[in-house]
Amino acid sequence: MELRRWLIAAIVLCLLASIATAGRELHNKHKHHLPVYNHTLARIMVEYASAVYMSDLTELFTWTCARCNGLVEGFEVIELIVDVQHCLQAFVGVAKNLDAIVIAFRGTQERSIQNWVEDLYWKQLDLNYPGITDAMVHHGFYYAYHNTTVRPGVLSAIKRAQELYGDFKIMVTGHSMGGAMASFCGLDLMVNLEAGNVQVLTFGQPRIGNAAFASYYSQLVPNTIRITNDHDIVPHLPPYYTYFPQKTYHHFPREVWLYNIGLGSLVYRVEKVCDVSGEDPTCSRSVAGNSISDHLEYFGVKLGCETAGRCKIVMDSHIAAYGAQDHSGNFILSKDPSTPILKMNTNPSVQSTSI
Repeated sequence: MELRRWLIAAIVLCLLASIATAGRELHNKHKHHLPVYNHTLARIMVEYASAVYMSDLTELFTWTCARCNGLVEGFEVIELIVDVQHCLQAFVGVAKNLDAIVIAFRGTQERSIQNWVEDLYWKQLDLNYPGITDAMVHHGFYYAYHNTTVRPGVLSAIKRAQELYGDFKIMVTGHSMGGAMASFCGLDLMVNLEAGNVQVLTFGQPRIGNAAFASYYSQLVPNTIRITNDHDIVPHLPPYYTYFPQKTYHHFPREVWLYNIGLGSLVYRVEKVCDVSGEDPTCSRSVAGNSISDHLEYFGVKLGCETAGRCKIVMDSHIAAYGAQDHSGNFILSKDPSTPILKMNTNPSVQSTSI
C-alpha cells in the first residue's frame, strides 16, 4: 500500500513537471523567433494530412470523403495534383475557419511500408542544396517536391487563391514522406514566392538534410512544428550519428513529442515541446524508434492509405471535365474557389476509372 502511494506521488510530480516545461502550448519571451505549439491546430492539421491519402479522387476533390468531416468540415479543395509517374499526391484549398490556404502532401503509398522504412536506413546525403554552403539533403526527398508535377501545381493554386483571398496565411502539412515534401514546400514558399506568413506542421516526418541545411531552414521557416508520436520509427530515420554531427542527417526544430506517462489505469498523454536544437535528446531520441503502428496513427487519427497497394486511385468520369493531363498520365483537377462545390453523381450507371 505504501509503495503504491509512493508511485502515485512520483507520477503526479512527473506530470506537474511535464506541464510546467511542455504543456499544450509553448510560451516564452522569444515568440518572434520560436513557433508556438497549439494543440487544437495540430488536431485540425492531422485530419488534412490524413485526408490527402484518400484514393477516391471524386470524393476528395468534392470534399465528401470519409476523412473530410470533423474538424476539417467545410474545407474547399481548389486543386488536386496527382503525379501518377512518381506516385505522389497533394491538394491545395481554402479553410475559411482558419483564414488560411492549406496545402497537404500524401506520404508514401507502398505495398509494404516496412520496405520503405528499411530503405530509409541507407539514404545518403547526396545532393548539395542550391545556393547554401555545406547544406546537403537527400535527392529523393528533394526531387519528390522540386522535380515533379507537384511543385508547379501547388504554386499555381496558391497564386489563384491569393488573388481571391489576399493575405490569407499559408499552412503546409503532411505525414511521413509527405512531411518531408511539406518542409521543402514551406522553404520554397518563403524563398521563391516570398510568402510572408507560412506555417509548416508535419507528422512523423523523416530527417531530410544535414545540420547546415537544418540551420538554414529554421532561419527561413521559423514557424515550423514537427510532431512525433511515442516510438514512431520514421522520425529516427535516416539515422542521426551523435559522434559525426556535421556528416549526418539532422532534424530542424521544433519537435513536439507525444508520449504517455503513468502506471496502470493512471495514464496521462504528454505533448512535450522540445528544445531548439532539432535533436533534443530528451524527446523522441530518448526512446527506441521501433514502432510502425505509432507511425500510422496520430491523435487517434489514421494516417495512411485505406487499403494496401501502390498508386491506386479511383475517379468518376464526369470529374475529368475539371482536369488536365500530361503525356505521362499525371493530372491536375482544378476549379475556381468561388464556384459551387461539385455534387456527387450517384448514378450507378456512371463508370469509375481505376488507375
